[in-house]
Amino acid sequence: MSADVPEQLLIRAYQDIDKQAVGDLWRIVFPGAPPWNEPDQDIQRKMTVQPELLLVAHVGGQLAGTVMAGFDGHRGWIHLLAVSPEQRRSGLGKALMDAAEAGLIECGCSKVNLQVRTGNEQVISFYEKLGYGIEERVSMGKRIERV
Repeated sequence: MSADVPEQLLIRAYQDIDKQAVGDLWRIVFPGAPPWNEPDQDIQRKMTVQPELLLVAHVGGQLAGTVMAGFDGHRGWIHLLAVSPEQRRSGLGKALMDAAEAGLIECGCSKVNLQVRTGNEQVISFYEKLGYGIEERVSMGKRIERV
């Protein structure tokens, strides 16, 4: 770990004891999240597919960050990289991304995709510093609900 990473940093797979703290962090970091991204439901769904790729970071025993990764056999995806406001610019975000990428490599992944909301220049800059580049693509989505 670099000198920039917080002391007493522990990055590990999510455990049920993290549920409340993860939900609280996501509500702080993603205040405008749509209702279908309710933290408890997101966690429950992730626990059914590659649960080892929902990572949490603890600094001094307190939850300070998360990242969710997944590999579909073609591309890896990064979601919900969240760092508590007190730990920003400490190297924690990079450490979480390094851990997520390592987990994806273990799955056989060779390319990672992620999405950033248009206009979020600070986050775009963060990812560019990590080697990510903007690709000319149209991101499309469709909500599908279970009936």
